[in-house]
Amino acid sequence: MRNTFTLILVWLSAMSGIAQTGAIRGKVTGTGAPASFASIGLEGTVLGATSDAEGNFELRQVPAGSYRLQVRAVGFAPYDAAVTVMPEQTAWVEATLRQQAARLREVVVTGTMRETFSLESPVPVEVYTSKYFQKNPTPALFEALAQVNGVQPQINCNVCGTGDIHINGMEGAYTMVLIDGMPLVSALSTVYGLSGIPNSMIERVEVVKGPASTLYGSEAMAGLINVITKSPAKAPLASADVFFTSHRELNADVGLSRRWGKASTLLSTNYYRFQNRRDVNHDNFTDVPLQHRISLFNKWAFQRKDNRLASLAARYYYEDRFGGERQWAPTYRGGDSIYGESVYTRRYELIGTYQLPVQEHLMLSYSYNDHHQNSAYGNTSYIGQQRVLFGQLVWNKELNQRHHLVAGATYRHTYYDDNTPATEQQRPQGGQNEPVTTRLPGVFVQDELKLSAATTLLAGLRYDYNTEHGSILTPRLNLKWAPNDDHVFRMSLGKGYRVVNLFTEDHAALTGAREVVIRNELKPEESYNATLNYQHFLNLAQGYLNLEGSAFYTYFTNKIVADFLTNNYQIIYDNLSGHAVSRGVALNAEMALTAPLRVHAGLTLMEVYQVQQPEGKQQDIKVPQLHAPALSGTFTASYNFPAARLLLDYTGTFSSPMHLPVQENDFRPEKSPWFTLQHVQLTKSFGKGLELYGGVKNIFDFMPRHPLMRPFDPFDKQVEVNNPNNYSFDTEYNYAPLQGRRTFIGLRYTLAETKK
Repeated sequence: MRNTFTLILVWLSAMSGIAQTGAIRGKVTGTGAPASFASIGLEGTVLGATSDAEGNFELRQVPAGSYRLQVRAVGFAPYDAAVTVMPEQTAWVEATLRQQAARLREVVVTGTMRETFSLESPVPVEVYTSKYFQKNPTPALFEALAQVNGVQPQINCNVCGTGDIHINGMEGAYTMVLIDGMPLVSALSTVYGLSGIPNSMIERVEVVKGPASTLYGSEAMAGLINVITKSPAKAPLASADVFFTSHRELNADVGLSRRWGKASTLLSTNYYRFQNRRDVNHDNFTDVPLQHRISLFNKWAFQRKDNRLASLAARYYYEDRFGGERQWAPTYRGGDSIYGESVYTRRYELIGTYQLPVQEHLMLSYSYNDHHQNSAYGNTSYIGQQRVLFGQLVWNKELNQRHHLVAGATYRHTYYDDNTPATEQQRPQGGQNEPVTTRLPGVFVQDELKLSAATTLLAGLRYDYNTEHGSILTPRLNLKWAPNDDHVFRMSLGKGYRVVNLFTEDHAALTGAREVVIRNELKPEESYNATLNYQHFLNLAQGYLNLEGSAFYTYFTNKIVADFLTNNYQIIYDNLSGHAVSRGVALNAEMALTAPLRVHAGLTLMEVYQVQQPEGKQQDIKVPQLHAPALSGTFTASYNFPAARLLLDYTGTFSSPMHLPVQENDFRPEKSPWFTLQHVQLTKSFGKGLELYGGVKNIFDFMPRHPLMRPFDPFDKQVEVNNPNNYSFDTEYNYAPLQGRRTFIGLRYTLAETKK
């Protein structure tokens, strides 16, 4: 009898637990049409969903109670509403979104290391969602960033296709790339790591232009790019995106998400394959390197007491890349008979955040990455290993409604080893390999004070101690004045610094046939920056217009310069005896109409140069920066045909002439021509998350001419024969992708069901 009574109590308790849940259903609309694939979540929980192609959504097994329902969609203001869930009942919500400039109300974290609306941030932050990058589909973030004004993906080697990201004309080593706020792409991974970030794992990308060393430390001298990965709680149950081009490129992205109780997970896989040895310019070298890579990304989010945050993510990346003479085979790797650049890359990453279970808001973030590279550039072998452990503890304290304090401590431990002179120590018995270990502890504090309803002042200071270079201090000052939501003025002042990792950051130091010469011991670089930013928002009768303009000025001391011109057979590195300057203006315009037409255009006018005094001369000379066009721009135009469920996207970039690394008496122009790369795409939606898209890339079939010097003699075995100008094989003469017109077709599917 007692056992029977116990079983009845257990059964009643279980039934009571089941009965205490309900559901939320609803529909999301905007500008009179369904808002497809909007992100829906309940504040303070991991419960989330994505609306389907018709704007419908459902949240199941929601514990009874009162919640704040949050809806976010690109191009619309955030929607928040109170909703009450009753046991065994379904609450209905109709969310009507108001159209608005996306970047005004986007939640950003990069500028101040805490969540805030971009309109309210004293630091100007540009936000680009994964939808924006889908207007011109690319296999990796590196190519996608070409559509961001003032950001220039620059290919540095015409053979293996490696590159870096320039911001405002400054070279890639000055740009920090973060993943969920963690500095995972740096030093050894700068050259190849960017191509390993697939678009499938990206929720949005936040771009800050100008030094950000106060919060993020070294390498953020030109600015930073923070890749925010997708949330497992709000990601679709399943997604797939596969496209194929006429050049025989295959790219496949597949994502799956699931929720078990208080844990949510997202698994994303990217596969890219290109094995077509194209040689359009008939120099017997592959125009585009062959690539075979795979990237696996898994992220977990956990619901904890008092809505504290906890997440853990891991990524594995492998790539086999080759560029060189068309008859090259792996048996020639590392030899001097047939030239090829073969690179094997293997990379592991771990990223985590954990909010400490204390009354104060203390967030512990950590990351670890292990990057191994095995490369052969002709007969030059480069084998490098880098391990970086990073930890950060941040204290967010709201002193009152007008005063916010952020303070933190960081520690970065870097292990680096390779087979170059970078890790060779001279001993009495001869040269001996000795891996380099660098420790970089630091502390920072940031004080944000709202002086009035219109004025916000932000001041910050960071102190780092580098085991090789000693103490480094970097301050910042930001001021925002917004008399109303339609006019926002921002001023930024800051100092940046960078410790140089020559062989890991500059691919030119290894490729080709040039000898690397380091004239003196290289010192850390420093920069001083001032930026003025103005944003104006206009409500139109049939939509809105968002205008933004920035004027920037950066002054460098101790800048590391690479001299390609003094000697055709050498690259000479040294600290600049004078100074360097990057200055200019950037303009952005975003317009959305109920037509329905959306246009986004940007223009950057800049001058980047060095001022130095040649030996034996009294007068300074002005040397322009290589690969820094005086004028560049981007544009996207999208037109929607609702009745036919068609979306037409036209995107492009253009660039004025830029200075290039020529040789003495070079027959090739020292400046590139004006050029533009334009693309068109048509997307057909079939409903229920299924889309078919296709189009043409590089419509005008533009390709640089004569990218390689002396491709018939890549090992410089014949430089003494019939070579009156003393030319040497070289791979750095580049200003645009060596890939002409190509068509593409793709299929995209999203299963936007609520995770049970």
